Amino acid sequence: MATDNKKIYNCDFCGKKRDEVAKLIVGTDSAICNECIDLCTNILKEEKVEKLTKTTGIDFKKLSPVEIKTELDNHVIGQEDAKVTLSVGVSQHFKKLLSPAEDLKLDKTNIMLMGPTGSGKTLMVQTIADYLGVPFAICDATTLTEAGYVGDDVESIVTRLMLEANGDVEAAQKGIVFIDEIDKITKKTKNVSITRDVSGEGVQQGLLKIIEGSKVRINANTGGRKHPGQEMVEVDTSNVLFIVGGAFIGLEEIINERQNKGGVGFGVVIKDPDQEQSLYDIEPEDLIKYGFIPEFIGRFGMITHVKELTKEQLVSIMTLPKNAIVKQYKYLFKLDGVNLEFTKEAMEQIAEKSKEMKTNARGIKNIVEKILLNWQYNVQQEAQKGLTDITVNKESILDPASAITVYTGETNGKTKKV
Repeated sequence: MATDNKKIYNCDFCGKKRDEVAKLIVGTDSAICNECIDLCTNILKEEKVEKLTKTTGIDFKKLSPVEIKTELDNHVIGQEDAKVTLSVGVSQHFKKLLSPAEDLKLDKTNIMLMGPTGSGKTLMVQTIADYLGVPFAICDATTLTEAGYVGDDVESIVTRLMLEANGDVEAAQKGIVFIDEIDKITKKTKNVSITRDVSGEGVQQGLLKIIEGSKVRINANTGGRKHPGQEMVEVDTSNVLFIVGGAFIGLEEIINERQNKGGVGFGVVIKDPDQEQSLYDIEPEDLIKYGFIPEFIGRFGMITHVKELTKEQLVSIMTLPKNAIVKQYKYLFKLDGVNLEFTKEAMEQIAEKSKEMKTNARGIKNIVEKILLNWQYNVQQEAQKGLTDITVNKESILDPASAITVYTGETNGKTKKV
């Protein structure tokens, strides 16, 4: 484009004159220098890299099943079989996304995770999502109902995933969804013509397409319910990894009944009904008898389970993982200048109490919180009086005031009620 050489041009971005820069590009109504062009180019490159990292930038090295399990070992005690299965399943899934086959369609492998509450199911999935840096949504199957009825429909799952991805559709489409309490959506009646099973088989039917992979339209702005005229976005769930979990209470009896079926005559091994049952021998027919429709079970290529934690494992959970509960409270008390300790006997007592409550690891925090509640309330005032150490002993499990305390100038610990 021809320019008027007699006119003095300045860069409209930085204000520099033609003779102050190497090159000044002049348009009809504006001008820009080479320095501003370089700056804009760098900004665009950085934003593009940031977006790619957010949506597809999973470090391929992290996808080694061994590396994933190592990360799980840092946060979860025990559950070796479940860790291996999850590590392999997640690794395979994201390898397919990063390296799609040109002439081969790779099926998605969703995962079903069974086992008692408080045994680490949610923690394992959360740990993997954090490790890989992908959007992660947790949903409760008990809140889901068939579309058109009171409650959340299955599309709300995609909405939550979008919220976790901060509205980034590409990132959401490569996320992980964990649906807990999946055993609560089993069929409530064998004859569905008698009553509408809107929170059982109806939900299973609704989940089929979304788990297998379908395009779901949701509210682009708030993620709320659909309204005429609002902006909508389309989210494809084909590459979303779905992991479902539940306690599956009573499933062991169904497995045992199948294994003992026809147990008559010599050479037939009859299992002791009092023997601890295992989910190792699970078959699809057991889940169908439990109340799942065959199509739903077919969406999950990997099925694994966690075991109920032992007392020793519960004690280890309190101290060994990176986010162990004892480490958390020691840090909080240290902020006020007080050293907090737990005796081995105290931790064993807490573990036993948690097992009695059938809450396992999930109940430990609640027990510890009750023990330390009054100490947390008064810690600043007591620290000003000279409190330096608190030791939670076995006696303080029933009577928190029985914890051993040490104040400045004391040579022996003493008990002080707060």
